[in-house]
Amino acid sequence: MQPKIHLLPEQASSLAGQVDSLYLWLVGISVFFSLLIAALILVFAVRYRRRAPREVGSRFDSSLLLEVTWSVIPLLIVLGTFFWGAKLYFGMFRPPADAVEYFVTGKQWMWKIQHPTGQREINQLHVPIGVPIKLTMTSEDVIHSFFVPAFRVKADVLPGRYTTLWFKATEKGTYHLFCAEYCGAEHSKMIGQVVVMDREEYQAWLAGGATGVSMAAAGEQLFTQLACSTCHKADATGRGPVLVGVFGSQVRLANGSTLIADENYLRESILNPMAKVVYGYQPVMPTYQGQLSEEGLLQLISYLKTQKVPPSAPEPPAAGAPTAAGKGAAR
Repeated sequence: MQPKIHLLPEQASSLAGQVDSLYLWLVGISVFFSLLIAALILVFAVRYRRRAPREVGSRFDSSLLLEVTWSVIPLLIVLGTFFWGAKLYFGMFRPPADAVEYFVTGKQWMWKIQHPTGQREINQLHVPIGVPIKLTMTSEDVIHSFFVPAFRVKADVLPGRYTTLWFKATEKGTYHLFCAEYCGAEHSKMIGQVVVMDREEYQAWLAGGATGVSMAAAGEQLFTQLACSTCHKADATGRGPVLVGVFGSQVRLANGSTLIADENYLRESILNPMAKVVYGYQPVMPTYQGQLSEEGLLQLISYLKTQKVPPSAPEPPAAGAPTAAGKGAAR
């Protein structure tokens, strides 16, 4: 039996088919025009070749229709390809609202992965089939790149900031996980596996592993252990801004600018509190640089994400508006 030759990796995610379609379109259009240009060169070289030493070439009159045609057709192809690629790009980097968030930390030379329910893995990621999975990733040392060819997803994993990607596995199986960025002498050993399971099998796998504390619960413990609640009180009487509902909200800063409080902003506020001081608060918060591991930072941020404003509650003044208690206080 002859072995099968696969030009592309197997398709095992909802994005894989879309990526392959665009890739094959690009290859096809490149091959078509390459052959067309080569054929035209050959035909013209034969048809309009010089037949006698004294032969003078015939006069050529330009054609507006021809010039417009060879300009408009490539333009339409390029624009169509651009919008196709842009739509796919935004779809690849905007996870669905119901995506389940996992956390990945790259380190020479391993992938440390933590499930939202607290289970930890090294160089393995177990996920249920048919569920959108969002990965929030960072690095403890150098630049890495999280790459699963069967899912057609790849994103750089950077020290000091968070990057994300998402996928929805459509086929059960075990798939290769690579680091696609040269990260050191043993870069080639930084590999792993993504195991896609039925939802029932995945729940059984979770139940069979060591019982872990969820990311948000671990973050709440850290929040209490670090005494963050002494300044960040829920009733706006603390020295720091209210953190209930802060994630995803618009924050007004002391310099007059505004931003959306995402993972990177929260991380910077913990490690470098003076970088972006909230309007109405004094910059007296100490830095926690060196006191928290990457896992600890992710746990704290996961906890803050769960601090949402109750539907019936009034909007808290966490977005930076000064309060009577907050004036003269620190965030």
